[in-house]
Formats: sequence, structure tokens, C-alpha cells
Amino acid sequence: MRLREDEILRSNGEKGIYGVVEKDDSAIILPIDQGRVWLVEQFRYTIQERALELPQGGWEMKIENPVELARGELKEELGMDAAEMTCLGSLWIAYGFTRQKQHVYLATGLTQTERDPDAEEHDLIVRSVPVKEFEQMMFDGVIRDNCTLAAWGLYLLWKARQG
Repeated sequence: MRLREDEILRSNGEKGIYGVVEKDDSAIILPIDQGRVWLVEQFRYTIQERALELPQGGWEMKIENPVELARGELKEELGMDAAEMTCLGSLWIAYGFTRQKQHVYLATGLTQTERDPDAEEHDLIVRSVPVKEFEQMMFDGVIRDNCTLAAWGLYLLWKARQG
């Protein structure tokens, strides 16, 4: 992670300072199989509470092939492999203050392998819920992660175009 403050000239001619956090690309994975969605629950330091979300993360380095990152995060957090990884798009995460791109993948044809959590994921809990319950959790505010909500929106758009 890199933090910088840039001196800027606003469009109205006034000078200012703009703080920017730069992070390498990340991936978020939407694992769906047999009408169920796999989620992770983990403690998020910034909000000081446990959060329920889709598996996601980065490797703290430049990524040449985002699907490798997505497959790695799927194995790391869920201990799963996917027969198919479909790219649904990419998003900027909170570009008001950070420069980080997140690649969104749909993972299907899931098979169990071995989990390989990193140090931050030592207390991670894996949950599988029916799609309808997942949607209700987002609607009720149980799931509040903007990346999870955005990934689901991309998935619904993609699915509607599949005919």
C-alpha cells in the first residue's frame, strides 16, 4: 500500500491537497453452485466488527493474470477450485480516495480442496446460503460490503443477458 498527498489545482483555480491510497489489483469471487452462494465471515479491523461478504482479496503485488488471483483467493479463503471462472468485469473500489481495481469473477463447478488462509484470515468462517437468503441478507443490511453488492449487481446484469 502506498499513501501520497498531491498538490492539485482545482478546476475553479484554487490549490488544494488530495490524499490518495494506492493498492495493487484485487479480485472478488462469486462462488455459486446448486443454487447456493459461498460467503466468508471475518473480523474487519477498520470497522471493528465481523463482516459477511464474498471471498475477496489481493496479493500485495502487481498481477499479470487476474483469473490466477481469483483462483488463488478462492482456494485460500474457501478451499475450493472452480471448473469455470467467468469474468464479469472490473470495478474501482472507492475511487474517491483509493486507486485500486477489483476484478469480479463468477466461480462455478465448485470442488472442495484444501484451504490456505493467510495470517489475517485465521478466524475466517465459511458459510453457504441459498441464493434467496443471500439476497435477503443484502436487502436487510446483514451484508453491507459494497464490493459484494456491486459484484452481485454485475452478476444479475450478466445473467439477464445470457437469455
